[in-house]
Amino acid sequence: MTKVPYAAYLRVYEPLAAFPEPERSHWARYAERPDPPGPQEELRRSIAELVAVPGRVVPPKESADAYVAVVDGVVCVCPWRTRLRAWEALGEVGHWLMPQSVVDAALPPEARERAAREYGRWRERNPDARPWIRSAVWHVPVRWFALFADEEREFAAAEGERPARLRYRTPMVRARQRVARALKTVREAARRAVAEAPAEAGAGGEEPAGPLVAALTDVGRWLEEFHPRSLVELDYGGLIYTITEEQLAADRSAAEVAAGLAALAEGDLDRAGRLYEELTDRWMTVRERQFAN
Repeated sequence: MTKVPYAAYLRVYEPLAAFPEPERSHWARYAERPDPPGPQEELRRSIAELVAVPGRVVPPKESADAYVAVVDGVVCVCPWRTRLRAWEALGEVGHWLMPQSVVDAALPPEARERAAREYGRWRERNPDARPWIRSAVWHVPVRWFALFADEEREFAAAEGERPARLRYRTPMVRARQRVARALKTVREAARRAVAEAPAEAGAGGEEPAGPLVAALTDVGRWLEEFHPRSLVELDYGGLIYTITEEQLAADRSAAEVAAGLAALAEGDLDRAGRLYEELTDRWMTVRERQFAN
């Protein structure tokens, strides 16, 4: 069986009311299907595109499939939008932790350039389009954990041929509240650090910033684009194939992020720094497995 790539996913499921017609009717009919395709089928189709001759780095047309969830009796869908996500992923190729020769062999430069031109033309016609799914290869970004609480963690042990599973689910309103609180906490801590540090030329009056502030701002803005009654899901996806079941069962990354933010809010920078370092080191260990033979 083809396995999901070593990637984690942040998904938003919107209620049918969030979609205009005729898309709403399409998803309403789609949600009634007894056997909608899952991640394995999405992967199979993506691989089929890559191994085609000539290979296609972006699907020729947009997917009409979605993941479906029922929240308090309300049908919610998370459109795959595979073509849009493929285009956006090509823009991140320079950040992939792999040799350029490997990237060029899998995704030829001329194919990437052609796809970039197609995306530019498409984006001009669809300036407000955004994906319902974000993915991260070989790790879960720390900022994603800030959206969830430990009690929203759902772990299922392996059973028969079904592998173990780990995910978090939370209402959109809670995810937005948490990311806003996290951003406020990090910014206030940065301001205190600047105020206590020796004055430097050109530093006065500037808004404290850093990679975590930028990352939280980015995910917060993304969440604002969806219906307020949506469901937000963090799925460990294919990472279950590179993390042992024992490690998954013991994983409490969201709780660790919450504890780190609480320490930061209390001014305990040592504890906050220690928790953050332990968490990032653990995930870096997972990320480095992509280079193993």
